[in-house]
Amino acid sequence: MRVLGVIVAGVVTVSALALSVSRSSASEDVTANLTLIAPAGAGGGWDGFAREGQQVLRTTRLVGNVQVVNIPGAAGTIGLSTFSTMGGRSDALLVTGSGMVGGIALNDSPVDFSDVRPLARLAEDYDVIIVPADSPHQTLEDLVTEWASNPADMPWSGGSAGTIDHLLIAELAQAAGIAPGDLTYIPKSGGGEAIQALLNGTVDAVATGYNDVSDQIEAGRVRALAVSGSEKLEGIDIPTIRDAGYDVEVANWRGLVAAPGVSDEVFQQQLALLETMRETPEWQEVLDRNRWEDAWLTGPAFDRFIEEDMAATEATLRELGL
Repeated sequence: MRVLGVIVAGVVTVSALALSVSRSSASEDVTANLTLIAPAGAGGGWDGFAREGQQVLRTTRLVGNVQVVNIPGAAGTIGLSTFSTMGGRSDALLVTGSGMVGGIALNDSPVDFSDVRPLARLAEDYDVIIVPADSPHQTLEDLVTEWASNPADMPWSGGSAGTIDHLLIAELAQAAGIAPGDLTYIPKSGGGEAIQALLNGTVDAVATGYNDVSDQIEAGRVRALAVSGSEKLEGIDIPTIRDAGYDVEVANWRGLVAAPGVSDEVFQQQLALLETMRETPEWQEVLDRNRWEDAWLTGPAFDRFIEEDMAATEATLRELGL
């Protein structure tokens, strides 16, 4: 029944997309019209990434007409399933990233990255581990020490099960000698709900994207204990997880895939468009403002990266019993 629901949703969305975008042949110039498909609802990370790209492509006039279409559900796999049926579409690209990797594995999706053409990884951003401002835990070491003494009694929260938030907490548990299956994780639909659970005392700690909680940190409502990157965020005095002595580094990558069946000529046009966008001052400003790291990767190296990310994610989910 779950798979049938995905298929039905995909059929409905494909019809809606066909009405909103004129179908273009593979020989057409990809800079004339472009639809960026965000496989999530409005306001989420993928939606934000798509709309930032839309704005840059518009203001730089790299594309004549750019729109964003949202296809939410099942950690991006409904969007992926829909997009996989749009064979040969040169005028549409699908936003993807770490969350979709987890969604494919967790939902046992019948569609995966082999059903589309991975185009490029553009950016990475990082999670932050937070506790309430009045928490007795002043450092990540303080938090983990108490957590290790009785893992089940310290509930955590973050995004949906299998997302980068969940996987980060699982990897931290492993690094601290805590069996990932022993952790108590209460998934939420996004950072906002997770923070609400933290502030009302439902959970003791949260892992979420820094941008989701930066205003709460600056306002002093929550305390940031560590970020998941290899280095501190520029201009922000929050230690890394490795600074606290735990060998954990997790990045939330964001990229785009092309439709199946597009010609190599069109694929190279799409790739050239993204590379030109990446080099604009407008895109560099987007990276700086969102505290995203440039993570450009294409070709066979990007294909290998996705394969390795899928394998690592599947292994972690197995350890979590998911």
